[in-house]
Amino acid sequence: MNKPISDQRFYQLRMGKTTLRALHVLGIAGAAGGFLYGLDSALWRNWWILAMLSGVVLTIWEIWRSPLWLVQLKGICTLGKVALLGLCYPWPALAPYLFSAILLLSIYIAHGPSQFRHYSIKHRRVLRGKEIKG
Repeated sequence: MNKPISDQRFYQLRMGKTTLRALHVLGIAGAAGGFLYGLDSALWRNWWILAMLSGVVLTIWEIWRSPLWLVQLKGICTLGKVALLGLCYPWPALAPYLFSAILLLSIYIAHGPSQFRHYSIKHRRVLRGKEIKG
């Protein structure tokens, strides 16, 4: 059984995650020109590094918080975004379209209904919290 956390600890964790998300979005915005307009990588490399580092930390955070994230649509879509991103390297001409698809998927996952984000492919139902049954 998980013991409840204090309000102060909850606030600290929430602000930490919000800060990471803000840095991630800032990095993505800064790197967008490279994908959408084919700018020289020196112009957006640091933004890209910020986006990737914050994205990795956010992913680790989510898995640490709940391993269910890996079977919920929010986790599966995140891994799908990474796969789409990987396709930019063998097919750079498709990078603007792949990047746009990643952005649209990100927005849909972030702002879509919680029943969609928390749906578990493995369990075929909506799962919230750390419940792991069946």
